[in-house]
Amino acid sequence: MRRDPTKPATLTADALHWGTPLLESAITLIDAGQLYYRGQNVVELVRTQQVEDIAEFIWLDDLEIGRASLFSTPQSKLAKLVKLTETARTVTRMTRGLTPLERFQAILPVVAAGDVAAYDMRPRSIARTGARLLPALALVATRQDSFHETIALTLQQGWVSNEPAAAVLFNTALILCADHELNVSSFTARCVASAHATPYSVVLAGLAALQGVRHGGQTGQVEALLREVDSPKQAKMVISDRLRRGESIPGFGHRLYPDGDPRAKLLMAQLGKVYSRSPALSLAKSIVAQMRRITGEHPTIDFALVVLANVLKLPSGTALALFALGRTIGWIGHAIEQYQTERLTRPRARYVGKMP
Repeated sequence: MRRDPTKPATLTADALHWGTPLLESAITLIDAGQLYYRGQNVVELVRTQQVEDIAEFIWLDDLEIGRASLFSTPQSKLAKLVKLTETARTVTRMTRGLTPLERFQAILPVVAAGDVAAYDMRPRSIARTGARLLPALALVATRQDSFHETIALTLQQGWVSNEPAAAVLFNTALILCADHELNVSSFTARCVASAHATPYSVVLAGLAALQGVRHGGQTGQVEALLREVDSPKQAKMVISDRLRRGESIPGFGHRLYPDGDPRAKLLMAQLGKVYSRSPALSLAKSIVAQMRRITGEHPTIDFALVVLANVLKLPSGTALALFALGRTIGWIGHAIEQYQTERLTRPRARYVGKMP
């Protein structure tokens, strides 16, 4: 018997709940505890690629293009893009007390207003928009006027100029955060793209979802946990007290990675190679060890991003900014896929109110 699409009661009741496939995508696969971008293991990609290469790979399905084809906007144009009008400069002054993610949300509409090319919905044109948008966000995050060759190097120069090794870690973090299938922010981005809103609007929608405490906002809870633990000797007590109060331990346990988040594992391993004597890393390792012993759970990428920020002594909110910068790549990739379908994402509702 054919289902009637006009009757939501005849459709799968759990269609919007965790784990049920909704949309087709060729970008990301999560399988057997591993993460793949377009069939390539992300752990292997990190070892050989810059984040710009991964952006082009996700957007255009080609690892051989080379950064010069998309990420070749002159520094003067990037600076003009960020400080497009007097309004943009005013917004920049007004956002001094905001976190990087909040500055993204404040400045993007201003930048978008001067980027008419963003209305060109052809895949390569959208990719070029992304190649303008990503460096602009890096400049906004670090409050710099000049771009330093790559996004990772720009972050390093703006945040920790005396730590050259940080550029490699930032590059790793951005690649690991680039996409993660149809999480809530990517699904939100696809919904907005299905209405043929511009990539700027798609990214703004993704940012709104990402900052929620059940998504990227978990990083803020991890920051609070690390402040509460304070020293390695307190790890067991803090974790035990939280569990006794019925509280969760943020940054641990991922439903898609029962044996551990490979993204967190890789980033923590890289931190250990460069900053093995860091007190912040020792503190994080004590928490990981106690969580493994008490609950058997492993750290997630949220935890690893906060540890990276703490090791480098970056301000609160920087971990979420890194997450957002990386995930912007995925949101634009999903937008490109969605634009090509020419379909409006419009689920039906199961009405449970009073009947007329």
